[in-house]
Amino acid sequence: MPMLKTQSTSLPNVNPKLIVSDQAKTNMGGGVSFYTAQFLLIFLAVSSSVVNCCPPSERAALLAFKAALHEPYLGIFNSWTGNDCCHNWYGVSCDQETHRVADINLRGESEDPIFQRAHRTGYMTGYISPAVCKLTRLSSFTLADWKGITGEIPRCISSIPFLRILDLIGNKLSGDIPRDIGRLHRLAVLNIADNDISGAIPPSIANLSSLMHLDLRNNRISGPIPGSVGRLRMMSRALLSRNQISGTIPSSISMIYRLADLDLSMNQISGMIPASLGKMAVLATLNLDFNKVSGPIPASLMNSGISNLNLSRNVLEGKIPDVFGPRSYFTAIDLAYNKLSGPIPRTLSAASYIGHLDFSHNYLCGRIPDGSPFDHLEASSFAYNKCLCGKPLRAC
Repeated sequence: MPMLKTQSTSLPNVNPKLIVSDQAKTNMGGGVSFYTAQFLLIFLAVSSSVVNCCPPSERAALLAFKAALHEPYLGIFNSWTGNDCCHNWYGVSCDQETHRVADINLRGESEDPIFQRAHRTGYMTGYISPAVCKLTRLSSFTLADWKGITGEIPRCISSIPFLRILDLIGNKLSGDIPRDIGRLHRLAVLNIADNDISGAIPPSIANLSSLMHLDLRNNRISGPIPGSVGRLRMMSRALLSRNQISGTIPSSISMIYRLADLDLSMNQISGMIPASLGKMAVLATLNLDFNKVSGPIPASLMNSGISNLNLSRNVLEGKIPDVFGPRSYFTAIDLAYNKLSGPIPRTLSAASYIGHLDFSHNYLCGRIPDGSPFDHLEASSFAYNKCLCGKPLRAC
């Protein structure tokens, strides 16, 4: 259910004489006076206005959050004035019924008119104040693409019980991922890509039972992927590229039956590729390039639902599995810069579709088969092998 911004109710311009009838005045004679009735009406109107405002404690928390940040060009915090933070505070939304702050959405790259008028993207410095953790009904916290925000992710972020979205992409945040991040059982999106986060992925991340989107790209995260990651059964995207992650690929990943996109490229991952990855029902993209993955290519990867497969720049050995068939549909398949040997698989011609293909910089040998898909591929797809020949290379 979407969180709607509420507006405070102003004092109605009402003539009490029109509300309190003459008969009512007469009936009040023995008890409450006419002027007391006027006071009650005004009191009720003012009370209604106060109830429809955000709580003073949450307004104070937002102002403390603002005080830790500096945004010099757009003036996005200029609207953060007045007593009602639920009304016209840029990027702040409240629950319509409770009037508690439910959403902070501040993006440094946006099509909002405030950016169009300035003809620039946003830039913000400062740090994330722990005061944000006092917003205990917060459901979505986005502070993204401001480029200059430093400091750590507040440890207390794990204590916001209703948090569903945590999006801090595109800043200069450092430190590690909060150790008890797994307490956020409602969290569906965790995006801290393009920062300077270091340390290991905390094992408690496996407790994020509602997590659907995990984006840790382009940081300095090290250590292994927790073996219990297979418990993230709701996850559809796991993007962990351009870090310093080591260890092997946990076989438990294949238990994440909704996973469609797995990107572990540009890390220091070693060991063999679990064959079970090729048996995942909806896995469409598997990027393992620029690692230290070794051993043979599992045959299951070549006749699966994977359509974008990048295993380049590893130390894979053995033959390319000759098991392609009608289920094989590759928009891109890249096996370049490995130690693969043997011939080009003849069953490639049985694949439903082969778009981009790169088998270069290996130890492949033999004649390149005729016909589709080889007739539309360029020589660069097969260059720098041991002894390949035939179109599009030299004649055999």
